[in-house]
Amino acid sequence: MRHQSPSSWAAICICIAALVHFALGFSVEFSVDEAHYALYAKHLAWSYFDHPPLVGWIQWPLVSLTSSEGIIRLIPELLWIISAFLVYQVTLEIHHLIQGRNAGYLTTALPSANSCGLMAVLAIIAAPLPHVLAIGLLPDTLLVPLSLGLMLMALRWTHKDSFSLGDWMITGLLLGLAGLSKYTAAFTAFALLFVFLVSPKQVWINKVGFWIAAAIALIVISPVLYWNWINDWISFKYQIAHGSGGVWAWRRVVAFMVIQIACFGPLLILGALVFIKNCINTQRWALIALLSFFIIPFTIFASLSGGGGLPHWTTPAWFCLAPFAGIGLAKAWAMQHHVAIRLLVIGQIIICLLGFGFVLLGGINSSSIKSNPIADLYGWKIAGQRATQLAQANKVNGIAVQNWTLGSRAAWYTQPLPVFVLDQRQDQFDLWFGQLPTGASVLLINWSGMVFTPPVGSHLAFEQCEHLDKLEIIRFGQVLSQFNFSLCRNWRDAGTAR
Repeated sequence: MRHQSPSSWAAICICIAALVHFALGFSVEFSVDEAHYALYAKHLAWSYFDHPPLVGWIQWPLVSLTSSEGIIRLIPELLWIISAFLVYQVTLEIHHLIQGRNAGYLTTALPSANSCGLMAVLAIIAAPLPHVLAIGLLPDTLLVPLSLGLMLMALRWTHKDSFSLGDWMITGLLLGLAGLSKYTAAFTAFALLFVFLVSPKQVWINKVGFWIAAAIALIVISPVLYWNWINDWISFKYQIAHGSGGVWAWRRVVAFMVIQIACFGPLLILGALVFIKNCINTQRWALIALLSFFIIPFTIFASLSGGGGLPHWTTPAWFCLAPFAGIGLAKAWAMQHHVAIRLLVIGQIIICLLGFGFVLLGGINSSSIKSNPIADLYGWKIAGQRATQLAQANKVNGIAVQNWTLGSRAAWYTQPLPVFVLDQRQDQFDLWFGQLPTGASVLLINWSGMVFTPPVGSHLAFEQCEHLDKLEIIRFGQVLSQFNFSLCRNWRDAGTAR
């Protein structure tokens, strides 16, 4: 590695990871969430039931041109590259801030800024979970570069003599776009506000630029506010209920912390601990405030995890921690802790490669189809084609499934047929396709990974369901899953089913 500069190696590592993402993007079908957000682009609106609209808007140009998963996935792959570049850039800025203000408190001299940037990039590349968001577009994929951009503006506010009107306008735009990406962008906004509050400069609230930035952010998120206003604020109500989860339990918090370490790796934690020990002083509130870009969202998600949560929600926070971890890892390397860092980097990258291979092979060979989580990524395209043929042959009103996680792939791969979700929760499918009309006949899709008994009965069900066909999904000689197709006639109580 001595033959290349740290910045060159950072670029090389980013390109290698991007090529892996590109190859995987063309190898597997859409996941549940990917299909759901791609449908956002097919049904453009000011906002949506479960998330703000940017995740759909940004896909619209490609979705309107192609249905190829690999082409559509160029968007998250590009966002990951931008995020990795911003991690490197933020690391350089934090390094300059420390060298300018905290040099007297350092126990040993810092390595070069470019070496710290390389370590930060390596810590992100070696983290397993971010590769999932680099291939599949989720709202968090959008929020990562926007959070890093806001962190960069916070750094500019911290060490610049003046914050220009242009800086304020960029900050307002980034805040607005973050709000259009995911509602949890509010946590990043709190971190930015904390940076302003601890700054020794003149009061920011009196600056015209601040109010211009606030106005820009409000204008950008106005479609979300308008859509919720005319739809009885259903998105906010859903997110509040979704975030609170079920009954709170300490065991869920412990499980959350263990899963976080597994998903993002100990390398980021080690680097952050070394940074806090050697590069930060209790009097240096600027660095503590910048660390809040990780601390605030992570603490909130950890506290909410007692009621339930998903591991990828913290991804923007971990990316914001990566610059600090990179500086800490570079310092640990300079302190001759080579073996530990090498073992962690190599070990985490091996885990990532095993995960990639696991996905390409179709998962584990198991006697139980339900025990293979990778089975969910294969078969939906051909199942959608079969379902479309059967629906047309039997002249039915549409496709039906019994859970929304089945509905997103069914709706994507059977376009333009309407898809009805036969459960009792309100969701985006109700807004797109409405409720199944009384007396309607549909093609019911049942998937072996989430089996339901066909709804046949006297009150809230079909008059009868007739099995038509089944489809086994085989990859490398292994049966991954099975689809069953039934013709269900005369839906007799749509209201009660909801």
